[in-house]
Amino acid sequence: MFSRFQPVGQAWQFRAWVPGAALLLSGVLLAQPTVAQTQPGTPAAAQPLGLASDSLTLGATVEAVLDANPTIANLTELTNAANSRLSQTHAGFLPQVTGSATYSRIDPVPQIAINPNEAPFRLAPNNSFDGHLTAQYLLLDFGKNSATVRLSESQVQTAQDNVTVGRRDLAFNATQVYYNILFMRESILVQDQQIASLVAHRNEMQKRVEAGVSTKFDVTTTDVRITQAQNTKLDLQNQLRNQQVQLARLLHKPQQADIPVKGRLTYEPQPVDLAAELARAAENRPEVKLAKDAENSAELQARLIEHSNMPALGVGGQVGYKNGYPRNVDQGKFNTLAVAQLSVPIYDGNRNRKQRVEAAANYRATQARTADTQEQIRADVRQAANNMEFSQARYDNAVQQVAQATDALTRAKGRYRYGVGENLDVLDAETQLAQARLSRAQAMYNYTLGQYQLKRATGEQIWK
Repeated sequence: MFSRFQPVGQAWQFRAWVPGAALLLSGVLLAQPTVAQTQPGTPAAAQPLGLASDSLTLGATVEAVLDANPTIANLTELTNAANSRLSQTHAGFLPQVTGSATYSRIDPVPQIAINPNEAPFRLAPNNSFDGHLTAQYLLLDFGKNSATVRLSESQVQTAQDNVTVGRRDLAFNATQVYYNILFMRESILVQDQQIASLVAHRNEMQKRVEAGVSTKFDVTTTDVRITQAQNTKLDLQNQLRNQQVQLARLLHKPQQADIPVKGRLTYEPQPVDLAAELARAAENRPEVKLAKDAENSAELQARLIEHSNMPALGVGGQVGYKNGYPRNVDQGKFNTLAVAQLSVPIYDGNRNRKQRVEAAANYRATQARTADTQEQIRADVRQAANNMEFSQARYDNAVQQVAQATDALTRAKGRYRYGVGENLDVLDAETQLAQARLSRAQAMYNYTLGQYQLKRATGEQIWK
């Protein structure tokens, strides 16, 4: 990520270029950060949110977000649902037992009079009852149930990998917000330094005005620059406060915008072996696993469709107690029933054949998505490595720029003090030094975030 501050009117506007889609969120987050330290004369709306109560380190921030954010709970419950569906598929290998009982009243019932002197012979009872237990078991389905189980197992694996991706993305977002807060604080410190230096310079000029060796114009011009610097600080404080709100959202604490974190931006360069990082990404990125999961599920779905048109052989048995038997139709009797059934699909209107064509197309589509995912992962790694390389170069330039700007300010103040320089030279030098310090902080931020972008790109766990 390459970024800079550019003057717009009386404030400084932050602009960021993010070369890849995987890094786009960094720029979005930077556009909405939160709070800093209280300065005399700061409006109540811009007061800070208690930075003295720092408590969360980066690791604590990430862990707190992972524990509190409902996104992970949602993905975990989806995994539980997939596991439940898997357990349901195993029911196909077990016998099915049902019980039933019926009662019916019929009037009249058929009857035959054999002897006119005797009561008619009833062919069915008026009150009929039937209670029985039925057991059924599928002996052979030619792999249909097995294919269903394997497909459910693949769906469980996909749900588990989605949890991994969700935790990774949430941890990366928390890391971004954490370093956004540190960057905003560092930027505010730079503004404080500039304001303090300008105020000291303004006080010195006021003494010169009172001594009659300078004009009120120089004091007024310096006051304008002080106001501009204060406006820039207010903008940074607003961004910091917004970033605190973003962290509160990740922590699922909508009523508490002040989530204190502690730490300072540091610059810790590290060597990058691009070939090794590419190999690590190809092996560890959860997106690759998800793509392979989708490919495996599509293949298993095709196999299930192939088996769905196979014969099925089942057996069953029934035991019960009912009435309605001849001679004494009202007397109940114990009865049994055994059955074997073979079901053979003959013609389904070519539905199965068309389903196979669809399944084959879906499988080819998942293969194409896997190839595209692998290429995107390689691009993510290269972009992260490029961002680190150029951020390192920008940091080196910023360090040199700070030294040069500091020397220029010292010389400008000396020239003005001895009456051979202009006040505008001092003010311009102050502005250049503030820009250089902001550039250095920006380079530190970009490089540090680039390290985590590389971890994300290679599938390395961001949280421990």
